[in-house]
Amino acid sequence: MSESPSWMAALATAAILLAYEAALLVVQRRRPARLARTAHAGLREDWFQAVSQHKGSEILAVQTLRNSMMSATMAASTAVLALMGSMTLAAPALHGSAQAGQLQLTVRLALELLLMAMLFASLVCSAMAVRYYNHAGFIAAMPVDSDTRRRWAGTGADYLRRAGLLYGWGLRHLVLIAPLLASLLHPAAGPLAALLVVAVMYGFDRFNVR
Repeated sequence: MSESPSWMAALATAAILLAYEAALLVVQRRRPARLARTAHAGLREDWFQAVSQHKGSEILAVQTLRNSMMSATMAASTAVLALMGSMTLAAPALHGSAQAGQLQLTVRLALELLLMAMLFASLVCSAMAVRYYNHAGFIAAMPVDSDTRRRWAGTGADYLRRAGLLYGWGLRHLVLIAPLLASLLHPAAGPLAALLVVAVMYGFDRFNVR
């Protein structure tokens, strides 16, 4: 496949993913209750408020948050390992272009750079989710009937909401790299993989109100 069709296939892959994310933003503004990310964020806030009303639930709350923090840690570890691998793939091309005195942006190099950007975004989101889960854990460990717990209750719910959203974005970026990997194998496979990923993600993104 020549360079021009390869660029068109790569741009089509990116356009499909961007169009889907833009459509989700529109739905989130108009009908936020239809999206799983909004519903799950509310679920986490309701959970924190529920455990804050029952004395003796501190240990259960901390254990639940610890499990969530470990999940975010595993996502961050996966992202950083994949980022190191992608840097190993892109380094020879960048090094060769630097030695030649000019940077030639090929389709493969552009896809590799985009892949690294997605992995870095996943790493940052997952790491920040760990941070917020950690802070929420300190608040959840406070005695429920203490004045300090009541003073920090709103902050704990807010931190838990942020942590869940960031964790979701971290996983989302890991899933979105699949079409990029397919494009690296063959440019024509990128748009097909993007359509498949969008179809799968649509099932997870929608929320049936009951």
